[in-house]
Amino acid sequence: MIKIYELLIACFLGILCGAITGFVPGIHVNTAGAIVFASSTFLLEFVSIEFLCVFLTTMSIAHAMIEFVPSMLLGVPEEGTVLSILPGHKMVLEGRSKEAIRIVSIGGFGAIIVTILLLPIFAIVLPPVQGVIKPYTWIILLVVSVYLIYKFSVDKRTLFWSGLLFILSGILGWVMLQTPISSGLSLMCMFTGLFGISTILFSLNDNSSIPHQNKFYDLHLDKDMLKGIFAGGTAGAILGFLPGFGPAQGSVIAQELSGGSENDNTKNFLTSISGLNTSDTLFSLVCIYLIGNPRSGIAVYISYFIETFTVNHLLVFSFASLIAVSMSLVLCLKLGDSFSKLMEGIDYKKMSIGVIILMIAILYIFVIIYNGPILYLTLTLLTSTGLGLLPHYVGVGKSHLMGVLILPAMIIYFTMFM
Repeated sequence: MIKIYELLIACFLGILCGAITGFVPGIHVNTAGAIVFASSTFLLEFVSIEFLCVFLTTMSIAHAMIEFVPSMLLGVPEEGTVLSILPGHKMVLEGRSKEAIRIVSIGGFGAIIVTILLLPIFAIVLPPVQGVIKPYTWIILLVVSVYLIYKFSVDKRTLFWSGLLFILSGILGWVMLQTPISSGLSLMCMFTGLFGISTILFSLNDNSSIPHQNKFYDLHLDKDMLKGIFAGGTAGAILGFLPGFGPAQGSVIAQELSGGSENDNTKNFLTSISGLNTSDTLFSLVCIYLIGNPRSGIAVYISYFIETFTVNHLLVFSFASLIAVSMSLVLCLKLGDSFSKLMEGIDYKKMSIGVIILMIAILYIFVIIYNGPILYLTLTLLTSTGLGLLPHYVGVGKSHLMGVLILPAMIIYFTMFM
């Protein structure tokens, strides 16, 4: 087993790499994980297997925490942060970036604590349940989605548009995921349009500007935030036992458990979404031990390194996660505050155009690397951007666009068990 000083060095290096991958738009933690895995034969001549696994664990935790900073300040989407963009970006435009950064930081930190504390209960209850509910996954997704569309609609008009946007985004997701294009490239293209470019374009159209960011913030750990933290931690654990569920689908559960949406309770909503993102990162590793099923790219690499996942491994990774989330909390606050202060002196219109160009450039770099069809993906980007603009103009939440992943998951599990 790994020595204490090796554990601390692995944690420090993992957090450092996670901060870089989380803060630089377009870099996914699984990409860094793939590089480490591909280089493992060379690296294992100098470090142990446990060292590499702790490094990957802490890198994924740090990435999950810090990726909210560019998501909210710049509007650059990732699968785990897409729903935070609109309310978080709105707070930035209101001069409340420090408050927004602290909300997501506390949410991510608290959810890890909740997940670890509730781990014994999850270990007893959830594994037997997992096999029973698998054939009914599509029904669970359908019921939860319909309920939330109804709950977050104030009248028949918004109900119609919410349902229509869910279906249209779902059709887009289903069509794209049926093509031979890699799912990572397809999702990157759709998320860039649905939640990235569309959000920034609407801000430009609305003549938004970056105001002076308030140095003072009124943030208290009230019952709404505690509810959001608990909801995020619990939803992240539930994802581990619901096949086909990822951060996108888990956000539906987190919203319901927390009782908030991006429109009615921003603090509650952001806390639960950030909590879900970090707790899901940890629980995807825990699932290796509980049900022998890694639920993320990083967890898959770790399962290749460790053939027999024991309680000792679980304790080491839980301890490493606590170190990572604690240090990442400080990094998230420092990086977020420094970057938001830097943004005050930048012309918002020029910066926004620059971010759009950056997102498009990153997308096409990956299109070239993976030899994707340029014209087809360009059409997809334009379609998803147009679809992403609709919620702004019809007055409904952009969370309904998560049908892009939820509807395909329903179809897959329906056809699998019917």
